[in-house]
Amino acid sequence: MMAGPASFLKTAWTVLREVSGDAAYENYLARHQERHPDQPALDREAFYLSELDRRWSGVNRCC
Repeated sequence: MMAGPASFLKTAWTVLREVSGDAAYENYLARHQERHPDQPALDREAFYLSELDRRWSGVNRCC
């Protein structure tokens, strides 16, 4: 187990990747493997495009 600054930096890096969305593809792969092991996963580019479509299709305003 790591201790001290190395542990802090690793934890900070993990939190930063989660908050910024940088780990989204890795999270998707893990979830996909759990729930749909018999189906092929999207590649990184297809995942990125599907996320863009999901975020920006439909109403994007509050009122």
